[in-house]
Amino acid sequence: MKTIPFHQLNEVEVENVFGPERQFVTSLVFHSKYVSKGSVFFSIRGENEDGHRFIEEAIQNGAVAVVGDNQAHLQKLSLCYPFCSFIVVKDVRKAMAFLAKFYYNDVNEKLKTIGVTGTNGKTTVSAYVRSLLNLLGMPTGLIGTTGIWNSREKMRYKKSTPTTPEAVDLHHIFDEFDKAGDTAASMEVSSIALDQKRVEGILFDVAIHTNFSEEHLEYHHTLEHYKACKLKLFEQAKCAVINIDDEGMGEDILARFEGPRLTYSLHEDTRADLTVRQLSVAEDGSRFYLTYLGKEYSVYAPVYGTYNIANVLSAIGTALLLGYQMNQILNALTHLQSPEGRFQVIQAPNHSKVILDYAHTPVALTRLVEEVKKLQYNRLIVMIAGIGIRDFKKMPKMASIIEGKADEIIVTVDHPGYHDPQLIVDQVMSGFSNPDSPNIHTALTREEGVRKALMLGQPDDIILLTSGCINNSQIVKGKEVPHSDEEIIQEHYLQSS
Repeated sequence: MKTIPFHQLNEVEVENVFGPERQFVTSLVFHSKYVSKGSVFFSIRGENEDGHRFIEEAIQNGAVAVVGDNQAHLQKLSLCYPFCSFIVVKDVRKAMAFLAKFYYNDVNEKLKTIGVTGTNGKTTVSAYVRSLLNLLGMPTGLIGTTGIWNSREKMRYKKSTPTTPEAVDLHHIFDEFDKAGDTAASMEVSSIALDQKRVEGILFDVAIHTNFSEEHLEYHHTLEHYKACKLKLFEQAKCAVINIDDEGMGEDILARFEGPRLTYSLHEDTRADLTVRQLSVAEDGSRFYLTYLGKEYSVYAPVYGTYNIANVLSAIGTALLLGYQMNQILNALTHLQSPEGRFQVIQAPNHSKVILDYAHTPVALTRLVEEVKKLQYNRLIVMIAGIGIRDFKKMPKMASIIEGKADEIIVTVDHPGYHDPQLIVDQVMSGFSNPDSPNIHTALTREEGVRKALMLGQPDDIILLTSGCINNSQIVKGKEVPHSDEEIIQEHYLQSS
């Protein structure tokens, strides 16, 4: 709760205020149905709706202030609701970000903030950073696809978006971290979040780049716009960690970023600051030699997959930039924790392995299958999915990548949204050169797909469940339907025993 003097907030860029110039505010809200007495309501224009249509509903629910960009509309409403403040701004999203910073007393500046961007790896890297910094004694929270975690546990928090929360939620979470005694926040920063100014006004202590490939074209429409949005993160960061193996965006960042930076590479013959040689993968994790500042270190990390070693390097680089010594970092690294659903190995009772990895882009699926094939197994069973809330153009690519690389393939649906699941499955199937092959199966829900994959499994097989199941739910016609792969797996093997 706080008194907000709207005309005095320079960074909000207020153009006009109709009605009272200050209000006692109890919450910041961008959805009218969540407004309560004392709320500020932000009337955001979205792809499908204009928040200005819901202003009167927000006022009736208790809003004492409304922020919008339609001056004529707000001025007209001010005559009907003289007790309410109507704040005219040029950019509602930017105003929301800076008002959230003000309302929560710039709490983000009390925390070390680490932002991770990239097409693949954001979830894993942000989790590795949280785990490593906690092991090093810096209590760190996490904001990302797997949920909201403080330094000790997962928090019960209803996120406004799958990856990077809207600004009002983001600063509320920072405030919760601070109250929990955390001193740092590791977070995924999506291209859409950057474009929509959800992290506007935050100067990140470290920005991490993982990689860049085609994704989110249903939103960005062009690859150039997608890249430009991602590069914005490095315009608001003190330090940077850059993957120079990535041809998609690595050189772009190096050319633009002028602050302290560390580069990493999986190849020893590069100019990177952190390089790797003699990588070996075993059942208990990975071992390799790491070179930094001319010195070589023997490293063990309890993670699987060559691409995950790159993710580990980015976490190491972050800790170095935050002032930790290499020996401290490597000692802590032996206890590193991986995130849920990222090369998560579940040993089944019949000696088969179920691997959960929510790879949902062509590049991520390619890398994942390459790593899985390094393990010992009898047959490989892979489930892929078309994601109804993402770009339909990439769906056939998922099929063409997996064709011929698995003994059994299940094609299913993730987050159908408002689409007919059969249309999504058909779109994926169009990528197979031989869609009628007897080893290709279909399922119209993720639950059915998981069950079908498990039923096909035999002793010593690997069952690989991929794609974008997030937040323990499936998005169906605007609603989140509870879903858990792990619960389905547990139930299946209990019934089979």
